[in-house]
Amino acid sequence: MKKSIRIALAAVCAFALVGAFALVGCSSAPKAEEPQQPAEEQQQPAASDKDAVELQVFAANSLSKAMEEVQAAYIADGHDYVTFADTQYKSSGELNEMLGAGSYADLLISASKGSMDTAEKEGYVDPATRVDMFKNDLVIVAKEGSGLKDVTLQDIADGKYTFCVGDESVPAGNYACQALSTVGVYLPAADEAGKSGKDISGKGGEFAEGYAPVLDTSVGNVCKHAQSGDVDVAFVYTSDVYRFGGVEVVGTVPADTHKNIVYPGALTANCENPEETQAFLDWCLTSEKAQKIWQDWGFELA
Repeated sequence: MKKSIRIALAAVCAFALVGAFALVGCSSAPKAEEPQQPAEEQQQPAASDKDAVELQVFAANSLSKAMEEVQAAYIADGHDYVTFADTQYKSSGELNEMLGAGSYADLLISASKGSMDTAEKEGYVDPATRVDMFKNDLVIVAKEGSGLKDVTLQDIADGKYTFCVGDESVPAGNYACQALSTVGVYLPAADEAGKSGKDISGKGGEFAEGYAPVLDTSVGNVCKHAQSGDVDVAFVYTSDVYRFGGVEVVGTVPADTHKNIVYPGALTANCENPEETQAFLDWCLTSEKAQKIWQDWGFELA
């Protein structure tokens, strides 16, 4: 009997020793290492970790609807630390005047190379940051349902229609005057005598006798004159048809009658947020989201 008890106790001890060794083995086994994030991901701050910044944009009037969408898309696309001040949409000439008078902006986008050339010459922008952003077309529009079609520059010269163009501060007006000079409706400035079309500036001249177009201070207002029926036709950009509605294209101005319509952009010379402004400018030109918005509003990337 005693012998049996000793055997049972020995068995219990043996099992206890095996369990103890097993526990020791488990506790000494190396733990699986947690996956490490790449160094780039560890160092990359979340958008909300960046300092808040407010950008002030000065943009050509014709960009207003598209730019509003682009700015909202930029913020939603991981840039929630960025806000935009009240973006100024004016004629390119007015924007230059505002900068010359001391108004602050981070970014300037003009509707013509000539206007940006002036901004560069006057020291309003940093020429190293200048880039051609968009292209546009000049068209002749009339009120929807007007019944007009295939209106030409020669029709304007023949006095068939009343018309509206932008004044000298409006690039669309300059392009229109260049085109109208090819049919004798617009007479170039004295220092451009004997020239016409894309060889003139569309500034400093006058309309020939017998022509009295309605002039306005922005291409948007020009479009509205046609929309309301104040005039038979108006000279605007293709993008304005998308922007306003209520008008229809009744003629296309031949591209060889005016300078190429290009929108340059550049950081201003006194930009206080150069890194973030450049990032926004680059995004405007490279983001698929931005490109779709520009195209939806009638702009072509240059």
